Amino acid sequence: MRHTISVLVDNEFGVLSRVSGLFSGRGFNIESLCVAETMDPKVSLMTIVTSGDHKVIEQITKQLNKLINVIKVNDLTGQEYIERELALIKVHSTEDHRAEILRIVDIFRAKVVDVGPKSYTVEITGDEEKIRAISELLRPFGIKEVARTGRIALARSLKLKG
Repeated sequence: MRHTISVLVDNEFGVLSRVSGLFSGRGFNIESLCVAETMDPKVSLMTIVTSGDHKVIEQITKQLNKLINVIKVNDLTGQEYIERELALIKVHSTEDHRAEILRIVDIFRAKVVDVGPKSYTVEITGDEEKIRAISELLRPFGIKEVARTGRIALARSLKLKG
């Protein structure tokens, strides 16, 4: 089963290496990894997507918590959380197909961020399924390049009782 794990860490040299080393040293795969500073420049948030059964994820969580620079580990799977991914897709565009490509971009609430004589570069934000869907619709025009961020995620806020 796929798990999304949120890890707050000290924003210091070598932390990313230690976390990725923990995974590789124990034979666990990282499917997606995003790291960025939080509002506090001394702290970074890692969003790690990995697969495994309950026992494997429990072992990963325990091992992460043992690392000195790890502040907090939270397996978001099973909780309500919001996830997004960003993709840049460079698609071949001839004059005959430009209007159709723009309609697809509009339907997915994406945007064209670069225009070349023979291509559009499209920016799309959403979940994995949304990015897969627009990619499949753009594929017949000829996708030249794709760059994806991987997932970022935050737990949903608790709802107020009214």
